[in-house]
Amino acid sequence: RRNTKRVPSFRKLLRTSQIKLDNKLKNKQYKQKSAAKKYRKEQKKLREAVRDAISRKPFPLEESKKKQVDGKCKEEEDDALPLDMMDEDDLKLIEDLAQKASFLTRDLSSNEPVHVKKRKHESVIEKYEKVPRRMQAEPEKELIHLLPIKDKSGIIPQAVEKPVLNVAHDEEEGTEDMEEGEDFVEEPLPVLTPEEMAAQRRQKLQERKMHIAALASAILSEPDNNIKKLKELRAMLMEQDPNVAVIVRKLVMVSLMEIFKDIVPSYKIRPLTEAEKATKVKKETQKLREFEEGLVSQYKFYLENLEQTIKDWKQRKLKKSNVISLKAYKGLAEVAVKCLCELLVALPHFNFHNNIIVLIVPLMNDPSKMISELCFEAVKKLFKQDKLGYASLGVVKVISGLVRGRNYDVKPEVLKVFLHLRIKEVELQKDSEDIAPKKKFMTYKEKRKNLSRMQRKWKKAEEKLERELLEAEASESKEKKLKLHTETLNIVFVTYFRILKKAQKSPLLPAVLEGLAKFAHLINVEFFDDLLIVLHSLIASGGLSYRESLHCILSAFHILSGQGDVLNIDPMKFYTHLYKTLFSLHAGGTNEDIGIVLQCLDVMFAKRRKQVSQQRALAFLKRLSTLALHVLPNSSVGILATNRVFMQMFPKMDLLLDNESQGSGVYLPELDEPEHCNAQNTALWELHLLQRHYHPTVQKFAAHLIAGAPAEGSGALSLDFSQRSATELFEAYCMKGMTFNPPVASVTPRRKDTFSHTDSFVDEELNKQLQQHISETVVQKSLDFAKHLKETSLS
Repeated sequence: RRNTKRVPSFRKLLRTSQIKLDNKLKNKQYKQKSAAKKYRKEQKKLREAVRDAISRKPFPLEESKKKQVDGKCKEEEDDALPLDMMDEDDLKLIEDLAQKASFLTRDLSSNEPVHVKKRKHESVIEKYEKVPRRMQAEPEKELIHLLPIKDKSGIIPQAVEKPVLNVAHDEEEGTEDMEEGEDFVEEPLPVLTPEEMAAQRRQKLQERKMHIAALASAILSEPDNNIKKLKELRAMLMEQDPNVAVIVRKLVMVSLMEIFKDIVPSYKIRPLTEAEKATKVKKETQKLREFEEGLVSQYKFYLENLEQTIKDWKQRKLKKSNVISLKAYKGLAEVAVKCLCELLVALPHFNFHNNIIVLIVPLMNDPSKMISELCFEAVKKLFKQDKLGYASLGVVKVISGLVRGRNYDVKPEVLKVFLHLRIKEVELQKDSEDIAPKKKFMTYKEKRKNLSRMQRKWKKAEEKLERELLEAEASESKEKKLKLHTETLNIVFVTYFRILKKAQKSPLLPAVLEGLAKFAHLINVEFFDDLLIVLHSLIASGGLSYRESLHCILSAFHILSGQGDVLNIDPMKFYTHLYKTLFSLHAGGTNEDIGIVLQCLDVMFAKRRKQVSQQRALAFLKRLSTLALHVLPNSSVGILATNRVFMQMFPKMDLLLDNESQGSGVYLPELDEPEHCNAQNTALWELHLLQRHYHPTVQKFAAHLIAGAPAEGSGALSLDFSQRSATELFEAYCMKGMTFNPPVASVTPRRKDTFSHTDSFVDEELNKQLQQHISETVVQKSLDFAKHLKETSLS
C-alpha cells in the first residue's frame, strides 16, 4: 500500500509541545556547532602541516659515523674475521652495507634504539600522511518523526527530512557584507572648511531648537493627550552629536523644568492601590489616572537625569561615548543645579520634593561658589514662602544630619540659613482662639431631647453645610502648625547646642551665636542657667572676636528679656563687656556691626530700664557720644537716636549738658567699669562737634540733643525721625550703594557771557605786545628783588 501522508502543516506543528520543540532546536544547534568545530580543527591541522612543510626542508638520511680505527679494534676484527678468508664479492657487500644505517654501525654501548634519530627528524608532513584519513561524510540529515502507520505487515515508521541551513554559505555572506561595509567606511569624507563647519553646526542647532519648541508647545497646549511627547523631549537629554550636545542638553533641561512648573497639579499624586486599579471607572477618570501616572514617571526620570549629571561632574566621570568633555560637564552641572533649585521653590507640594532637598542641601557646602550660592538662595526662598512648615522641617533635618555627618566641617553659611525660618513668638504661643473651647456638633440623643422634629431637620442641614465649608477652606489648623514649628526649632537648638558643647573653636560659632540671638526667647526656661554660663565662659575665654562677643551679649539679653524675667540673675558682666567692646568699632570694616550694638542697647536699656542704674546709663551715654565721632554718618545717626532714647527714658541725663561737676571724683574715660568711671562729672562736648557735621541729619540730631531732646517745641524732631527706631535709621542712611541720603542738590554753575570778538576791547599796541610775549620762549632768570628795589628807588 502506497503511503500518501503529506508533510505536516505549520498549524499542526504548532500543536507540538513547546518544550519538545525547544529541545529539538537545542539538539540541532549543538550538532551543528560540534560539526563546525570538528571541521575547523581539521582545517587548522592541515594549515599547520602545510606551513611546517614550507618552512622546513626534508632531511637526508644521515651518514653513519665512522669510528676511529684504533689498533685494538683492528686487531679484534682481524681476530674475528680475517680478510684473507673473505671473497671480493663478500667484502664489497659488507662495505656497501657499512654505508647504510644498520645494526653494524650502531654503538652497542648505548641503549638508544636503532632508528631513533630518523624518528627524531621525521618531517611533520610524513607524520600527517601516516595518520589514517576519514572521508568527509555528508552531514546526517535531520528527520522529523511523524506518527507511524499500522499495516497488515506491521507498524511502518514515518519521518520527513528537515531542511538544514547552510552555515558556511551564511558565513561567507556575512564576510562579504563586512567587506562591503569596510569598503564603505574607507571612503574618504569630504573635508569641510571652518566656515562650513560653523554653518552646519548653526543649522543643526536651529533644527534642534525648533524641535524642542514644537514638542514643548504641544505639551503645554494639551498635556493630557501629549504626555508621550514628554518622553520624546526627555530623550533629547541624551543628545549624541558632539557639535551641539552641550547646548541641546542645557536647552532641554530648562525647557522640561518650565513645562513641569506649568503642568504639575497643585496636589501630590499618590500611587493607586490594587483595589482601585481593579475597579471600573469612567473614561475621563481613567484618562486622568494615565496622565498622572505618566507625569509622575517622567518627572522621576527627569530628576534622575539631573542627579546623574551632577554626580558625573562631581566624580569627574566620562561616558564611553565621550560626546561631552570634562570642562563642559561643569556647565551642564550648573544648569542642572539651577533647575533643581527652581523646582525646590516652585513645587514644594509635589512628589519627590524630599529627594530634591537631599540633593540640594549637600551642594550648599560645595567648593564651587556659584553652585553653593544658588543653593543658599533657593533654601532661603523656600523658608520665606513656606507657610505650613513641612518643607522647612525637611530641610532642617537634612542640614542637621549634614553638619553632624561632616563632623562640623561645613561652611558657616549652611547654619546661617536657619535665620530665615518663619518662626515667630506669636505662632508658638497659644492664642485666645486656641484656648477657647471648640464648637462641637450635637449628638443624636441631645437633638432628640432638646429639639423638635423640624428643628432636628434644620440642625442636620446646618451641620452638613458647616462641614463642607470647613473642607472647602482647607486651612491648616494652628495646632498642626505649632507642632511642626516646635519640632523644627527643637532640631535647630539641638544643632546649636552640639556645636557649643563639642566644637567651640569651630568657624560655625558666630552663626550659632547669631541664631541663638534670634531664637533665644523661644528656648525652654530649663536651659537658661546652663546657656548663660556657657555664653559667659565663651566671652571670658577671650578667644572670640568682637562680633562673636556681641552676638553672645545679644543672646544673653534676649534670654533674660523674655521668659528669663523670672530668673534672679545679674547680667553686670555682660554690660561691662559691651562697654569695653564699643571702642573697637570704627568707620572701617566694623561699621556694619553698629547694627548689632544698637540691638544690644535696645534690649539692655529700653526693655530693662528698671534694672539699670543711673551711673551705668550716664557712662554709656558719654561713651556712645564719643563713638559717634569715629563712625560713618548712618552709624552716627543710629547712635544719636539711641542717646535720645536714653535722655527721654532715664531722669537726670541732662547733667551731661551742664559744665558744673556733680559730686566728687574725676571722669575716667579709660576705665572699663561703667559704674565707677564718674561719668556724672563730664559733659557731652562731642555734640558741639557733631553739630558741625557734614551730614544734615547728624546736625539735626546733635542740635536736638543739645536742646535737651524735647518732645515738643522748636527743638523737637520731625515725625519722620522721632517715630523711627535707631536700627531703622541706621539702615535707612546706609551708604552701601554709594549714595548720599538725603541726595546732594546739584549746583548748576552760572554761565558767563561769552563774546566772539574779544580783541575789539583791547588796545592795538597792547594786543601786539601780548602776541609777542606769547610767541617768545620763556627764559628762566634768577629773581633779585634787592636789585630791583634799588633801581626803582634811584629812579
